[in-house]
Amino acid sequence: MNAPTSQAVLAPTVKLLIGGKFVESKTTQWRDVVNPATQEVLARVPFATPEEIDAAVASAQEAFKTWKKTAIGARARIFLKYQQLIRENMAELAAILTAEQGKTLPDAEGDVFRGLEVVEHAASIGNLQLGELANNVAGGVDTYTLLQPLGVCAGITPFNFPAMIPLWMFPMAIATGNTFVLKPSEQDPMVTMRLVELALEAGIPPGVLNVIHGGEAAVNAICDHKDIKAISFVGSTKVGTHVYNRASLNGKRVQCMMGAKNHAIVMPDANKEQTLNALAGAAFGAAGQRCMALSVVVLVGESQKWIPELVAKAKTLKVSAGVEKGTDVGPVVSCAAKDRVQGLIERGIADGATLELDGRNPSVPGYEKGNFVGPTVFSGVKPGMSIYDQEIFGPVLCLSAAADIDEAIEFINSNPNGNGTAIFTQSGAAARKFQEEIDVGQVGINVPIPVPVPLFSFSGSRASKLGDLGPYGKQVIMFYTQTKTVTARWFDDSTVSQGVNTTISLK
Repeated sequence: MNAPTSQAVLAPTVKLLIGGKFVESKTTQWRDVVNPATQEVLARVPFATPEEIDAAVASAQEAFKTWKKTAIGARARIFLKYQQLIRENMAELAAILTAEQGKTLPDAEGDVFRGLEVVEHAASIGNLQLGELANNVAGGVDTYTLLQPLGVCAGITPFNFPAMIPLWMFPMAIATGNTFVLKPSEQDPMVTMRLVELALEAGIPPGVLNVIHGGEAAVNAICDHKDIKAISFVGSTKVGTHVYNRASLNGKRVQCMMGAKNHAIVMPDANKEQTLNALAGAAFGAAGQRCMALSVVVLVGESQKWIPELVAKAKTLKVSAGVEKGTDVGPVVSCAAKDRVQGLIERGIADGATLELDGRNPSVPGYEKGNFVGPTVFSGVKPGMSIYDQEIFGPVLCLSAAADIDEAIEFINSNPNGNGTAIFTQSGAAARKFQEEIDVGQVGINVPIPVPVPLFSFSGSRASKLGDLGPYGKQVIMFYTQTKTVTARWFDDSTVSQGVNTTISLK
């Protein structure tokens, strides 16, 4: 964790949210929030004390007593207001996000917008949180189900989508009648906090939404706390596996969306120009810092001849600070991230992959201190190479080859991860074969990043996901509620007694 610098001492502090109030942490442990394009210290984020974490959970526990009884229409109207406030403040939110995370302004707006879509979905909670009823399952007996909130829920979010992923979590949890404790990424919490301010302005009552900050100790405290009933996590496989195991042992519901190695198959009949544009955008957008980034392309047959054109396309992308007009690739989030990406590029060369385009140490006038890595392309990439086996989380595209679609599908299915995949083709038969045989949770057909809209759930699989239910869509309603089944029989004075029944049947 960073030691405060003289510049950092003057920087504003990020607050905690406990019981509806933004409060200054009493911690002695702080981390600098740094602009990745300039190294300017923007703020200091506290690592909350155990007492502060307990206070946030206690606040949520107390607020649940009344929030769970709040009319479903009243909850929905809060999120109608919230989506309006997000729209009205979109430019400000994007600017904050770009400053602390490094995304281009258009990509930052996209980050906010994809979260906004889930907020809009939360406003439809009246149609989503419906039970079922069967009339006359036996003589005068009805059975029906109620979807009731769990209690205090929590979310742990990563640095790469500091607007979208918090908005995946707390709106749906709160809309279903739960209260929430959010732990944003300590690397870029500022846009999250602005979103939280707008949520309170929209009408979320005190204690229903709380925010703590911190690192490993805060994560463990959330996993261990007896009053937290469910945890949603998005982040690295290492941390996600730890959260899932630790929280599950403590009897909590857990969903963990984790690491990935996303592949695309390019068939020889694909539309070349559209495909090359899609590959470059999906591989290098957000500087490759997406869990759905397209990091491996399997070129089938004649499409292997497209490598020079793909490299030429990558060379046209502008690398600069996210605030600069026309920027395609901004900085990675930190100096450590840059060192890691460049180290993996060196490993790729050492492992025998062919470096088609080297993006190390690009020249970015005016931002010489920035954490920049330009688009990088390797060909001849195989399993066993570090650049294939590890999630690089930078603007590095790996190219592999296959003789036919069957070999390409087998190649993808042999990878342990199953977050997202895509095929580029003009053949309906090839596309259908792919969607049927591929063992990956989210499939795109001529769509490079197949993240579904909130009507459907994010559905990664295999090593990319732990837990049965996804973070939004219909699945998340089941995650944040418990089903209560009621079997009822009513008698009136005219009912004829059938005597004592010692069986378990209903007649």
